[in-house]
Amino acid sequence: MPRICLFPGTFDPVTLGHVDIINRALPLFDKIIVGIGLNAAKAPMFTPEQRLEWIREIYKDEERVEGAMYEGLTIDYCQKIGANFILRGIRYVSDFEYEKTIADANRTLDKTIETIFLTGEPKYTSVASTIVRDIIRNGGNAAPFLPEVVSNSLSK
Repeated sequence: MPRICLFPGTFDPVTLGHVDIINRALPLFDKIIVGIGLNAAKAPMFTPEQRLEWIREIYKDEERVEGAMYEGLTIDYCQKIGANFILRGIRYVSDFEYEKTIADANRTLDKTIETIFLTGEPKYTSVASTIVRDIIRNGGNAAPFLPEVVSNSLSK
């Protein structure tokens, strides 16, 4: 059975922290699906199509990574795509507390899907999409926090 993993998030925008987690997870899985969750309660800065395009461009040479969009429960989407694992990145202890609560709920809904936590590289600890959006919104240079593909598309 292939080890298929869903890395869910908003990726608004895709940051170097996201890329770090994906790249370090690649040896663990046969396929990683970067799932852009569509959440009506959130007002993203970038369209889901733009975020998906960035993921596809960043990983155009890596056939084991693909981007997708989904709505509804993450666990339902895992079942739909045959993912046995959910990948989550952890920067701080507070991230773990929040993510563990979600992982516990997901385990209650489907015991066959395991959540895997990877801690981010220390150099990416301060890289959060919220902060990056604030920098962009206020005309600052967000390039140090972004993959080149994302940074280049923003400068156009």
